[in-house]
Amino acid sequence: MISKKKAIIYAIVLVVVTALFTSTFQLALGNKVVVSKSVYEGYQKYNKLLGLEGLVKEDFYQKPSDDKLVNGAIKGMFSGLDDPYSQYYTKSEFEKLKEQTSGSYVGIGVYISPEAEDGLITIIAPMEGSSAERSGIKAGDKIVKVDGKAVSSSNSDEAIGMIKGKEGTEVVLTIKRDGTESDIKVKREEIVAHTIESKVMDNNIGYIKMTSFNENTYDDFKVALDDLKSQGIKALALDLRGNGGGLLDICKDIADELIGEGTIVYTKDNKGNTEYLKSGKGKLGLPIAVLINEGSASASEILTAAIVDNGEGIAVGTTSFGKGLVQSVRELKDGTGYKLTTAQYFTPNGDYINGKGIEPDIKEEDEEKQLDVALKWLEEQMNK
Repeated sequence: MISKKKAIIYAIVLVVVTALFTSTFQLALGNKVVVSKSVYEGYQKYNKLLGLEGLVKEDFYQKPSDDKLVNGAIKGMFSGLDDPYSQYYTKSEFEKLKEQTSGSYVGIGVYISPEAEDGLITIIAPMEGSSAERSGIKAGDKIVKVDGKAVSSSNSDEAIGMIKGKEGTEVVLTIKRDGTESDIKVKREEIVAHTIESKVMDNNIGYIKMTSFNENTYDDFKVALDDLKSQGIKALALDLRGNGGGLLDICKDIADELIGEGTIVYTKDNKGNTEYLKSGKGKLGLPIAVLINEGSASASEILTAAIVDNGEGIAVGTTSFGKGLVQSVRELKDGTGYKLTTAQYFTPNGDYINGKGIEPDIKEEDEEKQLDVALKWLEEQMNK
């Protein structure tokens, strides 16, 4: 009699086989099924997994959890991709992932990225005003331990779960900076991501700072932009420094307000298929200067390139982070889910920025001078 655990494993194998082969079963004989040679060879590769599962069940000094064994096997498959952005999530892990784009959660306020080259988790940027920023965490820092437990890019989502916790408690991050490790204690707080800040500056130049692209960002951006336009702005400084990215559809909605009809970004999948993301007819029609730095990543880079490549403005600051890969996030029926890198993205001009970033049109290393440089360029455009 097949055990419940083995039945689960066999079910996984059969599902995989069904997905991979169209001519699955050739002939049914009672409770037996005769399959083609190609189908048999397709799932024969899982024999080792089934054999090891039996040995673990037989010899492990404690009774293992069936669910944990299955989840571990699936996580191992995703780990075999050698892609730090592709992950499988248990039900509780997937709920935490959804929190990250909801605009409110308990944490320390950092944008992170698993780094493939050194295998460490990289701080893209701390959120402005967050406990992470107040504790001295900086863009480019590497997280090597959380509360004394070693973490890496291969278990970055587990690390995120460890960093989050009960509001008011503290977590100790071991940070590697310039080759030196040090412990930084950070308080967990409710993070309510108010992602838009706006104002009118001298000479009727509008200023919008955007800290991420979450579910609320477009609505807040639209309100801010309409307010600035009602005050008669003549140019716009769009500050994406420290913006680690977020939802692509939100990025598209914002681009629709700025660049007019054009290409925002295009992607290529593993079959060579190309898909273009186009903007609508909305166009600001004013000079735009986008401020970027090493903490500007993903959707921030897409929006920057869309503005620059469509001739609607320039980029000012330092080279951006350089994430040119697209992830698809899917929830499964049982509440688990996965994030999988499914395509590479290219700027409208065809540049592939992954690992390289976007070079600003005007480079300014001094962060305190970057806004002034952008404002000066905008004033020059207004006076033409």
